[in-house]
Amino acid sequence: MTDTQLNAERQRLEEQRQGKADWRLWGPYLAERAWGTVREDYSADGEAWDAFSHEQARSRTYRWNEDGLGGICDERQHLCFALALWNGRDPFLKERAFGLTSSQGNRGEDVKEAYFYRDATPSHSWLHFIYKYPQRAFPYAELLAENARRGRDEPPYQLIDTGAFDDMRFWDIEVLYAKAGPDKIFCRIYAKNRGPDAAKIHLLPTLWFRNTWSWDDAGGDDAERPRMTAIDAPAGAGWAVRAEHPVLGRYHLYGAGHCQPLFTENESNNALLWGADNATTYVKDAFHRHVVDDAAGAVNPALSGTKFAAWSQFEIAPGEHAQLDLVLSAEPLERPFAQVEKTMAARQSEATVFFDDLLPDADANDARILRQSLSGMIWGKQFYHYDVARWLEGDQITPPV
Repeated sequence: MTDTQLNAERQRLEEQRQGKADWRLWGPYLAERAWGTVREDYSADGEAWDAFSHEQARSRTYRWNEDGLGGICDERQHLCFALALWNGRDPFLKERAFGLTSSQGNRGEDVKEAYFYRDATPSHSWLHFIYKYPQRAFPYAELLAENARRGRDEPPYQLIDTGAFDDMRFWDIEVLYAKAGPDKIFCRIYAKNRGPDAAKIHLLPTLWFRNTWSWDDAGGDDAERPRMTAIDAPAGAGWAVRAEHPVLGRYHLYGAGHCQPLFTENESNNALLWGADNATTYVKDAFHRHVVDDAAGAVNPALSGTKFAAWSQFEIAPGEHAQLDLVLSAEPLERPFAQVEKTMAARQSEATVFFDDLLPDADANDARILRQSLSGMIWGKQFYHYDVARWLEGDQITPPV
């Protein structure tokens, strides 16, 4: 089959194979959960899955990788993008998947969330993620207590068993990505009120650098601290941020609406976690403290840092939705959203053609199964930073425990 006979997605894959365009530079490599994994083990007893808890995750900087909801990052995970949420009732921002560690339930490690990988192409030119967020307070304590009580001869206790979704009181949070090029990505976020009453939702699309600078043996260019700053918004954008990294280079994030810009550093809150001095005034959990706790001085008024969120609040009627449009681009853009509708429609259509070509004679049901299963495998790709020698030897700088 010649290049002219290939569908658009296969052409992108051929360009990748030939080294003509790096369509896989950005992808769904960001895990929904990185806390409670063996790589984040600083314990003295080797109890890896208990060494870094979900409770610590919002305040403690990861050493080896990052996590977020419906997120993407570059292939070396220098720069990450994901969505944080708050329903006004939870005790903290929803920034990552909650679940159990291997010792907390009757089925080992078990994520207690409801999210779905709806669509994806191999070049990551089109990605679709859905997260179902309760409008009630998320039942963290109930899930922990009941799963701890149950024996191995009983079924696990799931989120839906708690009544969190009763009366349809939940949000459908949809995140869609469409690439206009290898390093220009449109993102659209929908928050749909599935409940019977008007409800409030806080949306915080977040951009941050993985911390590679806090360990004195990091070496190389990664030891240099990157930087994010607010910049003047171009035509059609409500706000703009520039992110500069010594290895990845310069990127720009633009938002189509208005928001409250929040900046902090991706640094551990040592004072909260271990009663030690903080390395900086502004720390990782600043957005939680600013939004949920209304803490004065939590975020950087100078509008710079290594972590940024665009905070918007909505009250949405039953059956209605809010929409946020963003674009992440290596090149600065004068009109960032000029091609958003055209690009979104094209990539979704091209994804359909690509999957239809895989099973041209399949019935509709089989085609849906194939598309959903392959999309799940594509979304399941994860950045896996594993320096065995350094991990075994340990860092010279460790958490002050």
